[in-house]
Amino acid sequence: MRKGRKQENGRARLIVHDDPKAVGSEAFRTLRTNLQFTSPDQDLKSILLTSAGPGEGKSTVSANLAVAWSQSGAKVVLVGCDLRKPVLHEMFSIRNVPGLSAVLSGAASLKDAIVSSNIPGLDVIPAGPLPPNPAELLQSKAMVSVIEELEKSYDMVILDGTPVIAVTDAAVMANQVDGIVLVIGSNQVPREMALQAKNLLEQAQAKLLGVIMNKVKFKESNMYYYYYNEVDQAQ
Repeated sequence: MRKGRKQENGRARLIVHDDPKAVGSEAFRTLRTNLQFTSPDQDLKSILLTSAGPGEGKSTVSANLAVAWSQSGAKVVLVGCDLRKPVLHEMFSIRNVPGLSAVLSGAASLKDAIVSSNIPGLDVIPAGPLPPNPAELLQSKAMVSVIEELEKSYDMVILDGTPVIAVTDAAVMANQVDGIVLVIGSNQVPREMALQAKNLLEQAQAKLLGVIMNKVKFKESNMYYYYYNEVDQAQ
């Protein structure tokens, strides 16, 4: 993604949709392919993306990965599981209600919370209104049921979670999904903090599929590039 190019609302744009021939777009397609081959013996149906701390681009990566996956012909749903600071509704210019929080609290049906992104093959479930008990909702039986139902209806379920060190939300969801991807902001997160995030996920018995180094700046082209590393290479 070119430095400084953002949407009017200040959020990073959906580069895979807006500029499919860009270097960053190709990187997301490579990420999609790499993830597809991380579990050759298992049908990968759901992926949770988290980060060590806030501001590392986790939601931008989640959204662009979802677009890239839908471009492969798959039926994809992107779920806003960051119930504390939701941004997906802004990125896709869609309503934030009723949203996931309303579904988990029993105030709305799952069907009513699904919103078309206007991108072929991609639906979005925004986070919804801020609840008083995000962690409790995300580790509830209702959340397990939501993921199970979505896995039946979609080829891929991508969940945009919360930073793993800041709150417990991502860790409590570790066993609800087929795999977790950790997003790390380049030159933003100390190595110790990145390792702490990785250790917290492992303690929660998460299946860590890999680590994404985000916001890597290449001086030659003055572009940001998204690169995927296997977990053992990132240690």
